[in-house]
Amino acid sequence: MKILLVASGAREHAIADALARSRHHPEIVSVCTTKNPGLKKLSSELYVGEILDFSWVMEIAKKTKPDLAVVGPDDPIGAGLADLLEAAGIPTMAPKKSLARIESSKSFARDLLLKVAPDSLPKYRVFTSFEPKELNTFIEQELKGNYVVKFDALKGGKGVKVSGEHLMTIEEGLQYAKECIEVGGRVVIEEKLVGVEFSLLSFTSGTQVVDMPAIQDHKRAYAGDTGPNTGGMGTYSDVNHSLPFLEERDLARAGELNRITAKALLQECGEPFKGILYGGFIAVENGVKVIEYNARFGDPEALNVLPLLTSDLVDICMAITEEKLTPDLVTFAKKATVCKYLTPQSYPVSKDEKGALVTFPPVPADAHLFFGDIAEDDEGNLHLGGSRTAGIVGIGASIAEAERIAESYCSSVGGPVRHREDIGTEELIRMRCETMHSLRPR
Repeated sequence: MKILLVASGAREHAIADALARSRHHPEIVSVCTTKNPGLKKLSSELYVGEILDFSWVMEIAKKTKPDLAVVGPDDPIGAGLADLLEAAGIPTMAPKKSLARIESSKSFARDLLLKVAPDSLPKYRVFTSFEPKELNTFIEQELKGNYVVKFDALKGGKGVKVSGEHLMTIEEGLQYAKECIEVGGRVVIEEKLVGVEFSLLSFTSGTQVVDMPAIQDHKRAYAGDTGPNTGGMGTYSDVNHSLPFLEERDLARAGELNRITAKALLQECGEPFKGILYGGFIAVENGVKVIEYNARFGDPEALNVLPLLTSDLVDICMAITEEKLTPDLVTFAKKATVCKYLTPQSYPVSKDEKGALVTFPPVPADAHLFFGDIAEDDEGNLHLGGSRTAGIVGIGASIAEAERIAESYCSSVGGPVRHREDIGTEELIRMRCETMHSLRPR
């Protein structure tokens, strides 16, 4: 069996690792943005180029004749690569362009949910022209100055700015809204919610939805959730597949919302969503609200859940493409994970360390190493890129154990790199729990 994997980094290294464990022993043909050292070892063929050059990708697909395609990154999914692969007769584990709007258009996602789950939404409005007075009135009077400005289209996970964190005044918010409209033609302004965020990813095929363990991501660059947003500095999951700050009803509601959304997409677009439906949620005083939806595995979230997958990812992907997905196909180990991302020391402000040598010790049995933006020279030495370098995942019988494993390995890597030492620690998790207790004192 041959699988075409469209890839950009550590997320796809984790996907390839899970595919390689399959009983089908697939040949993996990777089409990558860089020569990822992890994908190089797992692939029978590896092509490096521009993955948004769909004519080039389709040439490789037609030449290699894969039995299945898996598209990892958001940009090619949002631009419609799955449509071309399906039209060429290649079953594809990724949604088509129309369905991928659940991620690629914030306004589409909000308007869709308004029809089927209005109680899951914050107050919001979509603006298609810059009217300072109207925007200011909405922010000041409707949202009481607590607001979020969202770039409507894909922007590498960095299109959202929050008042009090990235935007210190309403004037700064208006300026960013103007930029969003000038570039993308529209902007979403919505209420800033108070609570604790979490992610629930689901294998999805039409209305067939099977959930993965819940995960908490940390997007801010520095310890204590400070600094600019990043693609994600780390994540953790718990043994019971929930999270310490969640109530049973929170996780149940998140799963219900993923099912409602999958059904709504089928009705709205006239065809089934086939891929990963990734709900970004926030537990608030009176329940769960939707922050956003994504149409693919998260990065780092994939690094947490895929090492725990004890069933066959190839079987799951094929079942998704054939609309035969069932819960019995998906099983996960009852273990905790902590992922910490190594990055260059100056990330995300600059790329001063790009090209510097980085060394990794042998990976212990209870850890995983997934390569991101890193280059391998002809002698096998590894050199830093400008973005996130590698995801280190510890797996244990508790979050505390998994955190110690991940932290120990991160600390032993040589080179001008850093990581967030606080991710997965007892102190940070306690703070999340205290936030929820203050919102729900009963």
